[in-house]
Amino acid sequence: MIRKIIKIDEKKCNGCGLCANACHEGAIGIVNGKAKLLRDDYCDGLGDCLPTCPTGAIRFEEREAKEYDKAAVMKSKQSKQQGTLPCGCPGTQSKTIHRESQCKTTCTESSENKSQLMQWPVQIKLVPVRAPYFSDANLLVAADCTAYAYGDFHNKFIRNRVALIGCPKLDEGDYSEKLTEIIKNNSIKSVTVVRMEVPCCGGIENAVKRALQNSGKMIPWQVVTIATDGNILD
Repeated sequence: MIRKIIKIDEKKCNGCGLCANACHEGAIGIVNGKAKLLRDDYCDGLGDCLPTCPTGAIRFEEREAKEYDKAAVMKSKQSKQQGTLPCGCPGTQSKTIHRESQCKTTCTESSENKSQLMQWPVQIKLVPVRAPYFSDANLLVAADCTAYAYGDFHNKFIRNRVALIGCPKLDEGDYSEKLTEIIKNNSIKSVTVVRMEVPCCGGIENAVKRALQNSGKMIPWQVVTIATDGNILD
């Protein structure tokens, strides 16, 4: 059928991921550093993504395209919220990790190389919305590069927090809907966002902002920015 649908100019796209965050249907993803319309039948043609694009890379066009499939969109959303994969991969099984000794204040030198991870999985796309470890949790939402850039990431950021990681430039879809459901359905005490200084990392910060707003809850939150040389900027 001929219908109105978005068109993305990859030459203008800077890969910031804002359009993917704005697309409630999950029709847009970041592929090889560029925004891409993943499925015609996920695009409703309403254009929520257009005003978020800072470079004007998105516009409407009329062309032959599959009809918008609301049922398929809802099924995809449900699958993402539940953190399940069609293959039933055992790596997605949710579990709490109990540590024999957990630092509560300042970790000593002997703890430098010890993992502080408190749960599995850690990918935003894979965590179940109602996992028991979210109860009264201090939440860490981090861009995956931050753990490589900042040397003491476990002791500084993961310690005593439930860690969720992702990359808005490489992952498909929108983090904000999943994060909204996590905050809505659990007693989250605080949220810490750790991002890199690069522009595309703004996608993960914006997703958390939207999730907090959409949840209707007043929760303390902060943003920490890591420079590419590993220093904390703010």
